[in-house]
Amino acid sequence: MNILTCKSDIELSHERCQSFDIDLDQVYSKKIISDGELQKRFAANRNLIVTAAPYMEQLINFVKGFNFFMLLTDGEGCILNAIGDEKILSKAFSLKMVPGAFMDEESIGTNAMSMVVKSKVPVQVSGEDHFIKAYHKWTCSAAPIKDHHGKLIGVLNLTGYIKHVHSHTLGMVIAASNAIEEMLKVKEYNKIQSINDKHIKNIFNSIPVAIITSDINGKIKVCNRKALDMFGSANNKLKTDQMNNIVEDWDKIKTYIYIGESFSQEVNIRTLRNNFRCRVTISSIYNCEEDNIEIVYVFEEVKKPKKKNDGQAYYTFDKIIGQDENFVKVVEYAKKISDSKSTILIMGESGTGKEVFAQSIHNYSGRVDGPFVALNCGAIPKQLIESELFGYEEGAFTGAKKGGNRGKFELADGGTIMLDEIGEMPLDMQTKLLRVVQEGVITRIGSSKSIPVDVRIIAATNRDLKKEVELGRFRKDLYYRLNVLPLFLPPLRERKGDIPLIIEYLIKNISKKLEKKEPSISDEYLKEIINYNWPGNVRELENVVELIINTESIPAGYFQNGSNHNEMLINVSKDSLELDFVEREHLIKVLKRFKGNITHSAEALGIRRNTLYSKIKKYNIEIK
Repeated sequence: MNILTCKSDIELSHERCQSFDIDLDQVYSKKIISDGELQKRFAANRNLIVTAAPYMEQLINFVKGFNFFMLLTDGEGCILNAIGDEKILSKAFSLKMVPGAFMDEESIGTNAMSMVVKSKVPVQVSGEDHFIKAYHKWTCSAAPIKDHHGKLIGVLNLTGYIKHVHSHTLGMVIAASNAIEEMLKVKEYNKIQSINDKHIKNIFNSIPVAIITSDINGKIKVCNRKALDMFGSANNKLKTDQMNNIVEDWDKIKTYIYIGESFSQEVNIRTLRNNFRCRVTISSIYNCEEDNIEIVYVFEEVKKPKKKNDGQAYYTFDKIIGQDENFVKVVEYAKKISDSKSTILIMGESGTGKEVFAQSIHNYSGRVDGPFVALNCGAIPKQLIESELFGYEEGAFTGAKKGGNRGKFELADGGTIMLDEIGEMPLDMQTKLLRVVQEGVITRIGSSKSIPVDVRIIAATNRDLKKEVELGRFRKDLYYRLNVLPLFLPPLRERKGDIPLIIEYLIKNISKKLEKKEPSISDEYLKEIINYNWPGNVRELENVVELIINTESIPAGYFQNGSNHNEMLINVSKDSLELDFVEREHLIKVLKRFKGNITHSAEALGIRRNTLYSKIKKYNIEIK
């Protein structure tokens, strides 16, 4: 790989900067794209971002404490990722060197990244070799990242203060970029094989019966997902590698195997969960010499499957309704990032389905067999949020449960945790959460012992966290740690073509749940519903559909967006009330009946506790 070092190259770059009208006193890049455009860049460069992340982490850890930060850009110089020591990273952020900012010559003048974009070879730029004065205190080492066709697809850059300038720094960056290129080549080379393997695996795992294969002596070789679920797996592995530890009647089955006869009957099964009965069908696989070399077991449980317990995700992508082109792209992007280990930040207005997407991502990932734990950071009192997240030891405080208590992170070990309304988290807790994100360990209240946890974090918010960072209410280092894979959910008003589909789905499911007749909505009224702004998004639409099913009416003028006419959408009785008034009064009655008990009230209403808390806050209801 050639290295750009010639002084004249710097001089030529400076001449170009003058022709681009770059001001020596310029501080910010001329081109910083919007969040929507940035999301498209993330989606287009997802493979590069995910592949480069571990190499960036490794290199930045190697120079930790020496005030360095690292940037990854795409082939045009747009920043995709930024990590590094907090002090210098904060300085970079103050100069708006953030994801979405362009570092090419036309936007910010001569720097290592712009030189690589121009020349396609590694370069080190230090001090006054930078065109703008704001960068004169820095030394930057950058190297290109190319695809298997030799096309520039990214730039890796390491920046520190000029006093730390060293030629070896560029060598480290080149080594890292080479490693990233090789990994990308390996991924491309294995892509077709991976697709074929996944296709076969998906078919194997989609079969609704448990399948296991073993050798002639009963040593287990492979199994499908249903078998893992049936035989008590917690970590995608069976608890045993021998069939005689699963089937009580193994000696009887083994006799049939040895004499080459088929076997199909009910047998006793023993696992870490309770013993139960299964019908097992056994077939043999033979080689070309007609030797019995492998046995296939198909298990069908006799009794009905158990219902899902708490700690599991119910929603999947096939339950997300929508045909809008942009919304479909959001769903496809969510699927692509599902199996990554990186944190996800889901952003969107209230009622857009952030938890639905979080659960679907979990169920689409390799963690599907692990727990899914959700916590609404805005619904937990500040004094309790630490114990909710990290748990506590016995005697940690007055009233602490005997034996202590596991927090949400421990409960989510091996699975996914969703931190909803993350913008509501107190600053002191943000610091402790940052440690968990960085190191993967938690410490219970009242203990000094660090407990490692393997948890995929999905954060969600309806706030503008960038503004929260600027206002000092949210840590910027935590923001960029959480915002590795951002997911923006569009409001319902931006995909109005999906409203009829969603209404049809809701009417069918809610009517069935309430054992009510499905109401019909005329085309004229459906048009008014579609034209409504839906500030509460899908959640508001769901509430209105449930009101229609229950009362066959809705308040006059509800969908008129401020107009004065008073027609009803459906046969409205004279005593119909405003929707909010009806809901508020009903909530007060239920809370009063259960003496203010949130858990029992939410259960009676058929909603989550977090949803009930939100409605209590919305309607300013006093709990007695």
